[in-house]
Amino acid sequence: MTRLVALLRGINVGGIRIRMADLKEVFVGLGFENVRTVLASGNVLFDAADDPATAKAAIEAALTERFGYEAYTFVVEQSYLARVVEAYPFDDARTDRHSYVVFVSEPAVLEPLAALADDLDPDLECIEPGEGVLYWQVVKGATLDSAVGKQSGSARNKATTTVRNLNTLRRLV
Repeated sequence: MTRLVALLRGINVGGIRIRMADLKEVFVGLGFENVRTVLASGNVLFDAADDPATAKAAIEAALTERFGYEAYTFVVEQSYLARVVEAYPFDDARTDRHSYVVFVSEPAVLEPLAALADDLDPDLECIEPGEGVLYWQVVKGATLDSAVGKQSGSARNKATTTVRNLNTLRRLV
């Protein structure tokens, strides 16, 4: 068994509401063990015999069937997530900024997001590409209006990106 982490995109924001007890029930129903939800933003820790890609396909199908929405989920090994958190390149102790990690499932999406670095106002936000992720730090209150916020949250990227606060990720490792 491998300890996996599922990061669901877009639940409990906008119109997709899922109770964590119901979410846990779906994972248990798929045969995963030691299932634990973290916060109400779609973070699930679980043990699986499946590889992440197989687990992802099963989870997305089950969520779509159970809750009636097109589910997008990132499933990674907990050890990978620990490496991502450890490699965060910015000073996350700053109280005037939010520290985020943008998970990106396709290199073709990561490259244009990383290319935004040249045009960013460093007084507002900064980014650095990592292992399948984009590290991002932005001034508090500017997240949704920032260049990276707009791009990562755009409709064309909804199937290929999800964002998590660094503090949330620390709770998952």
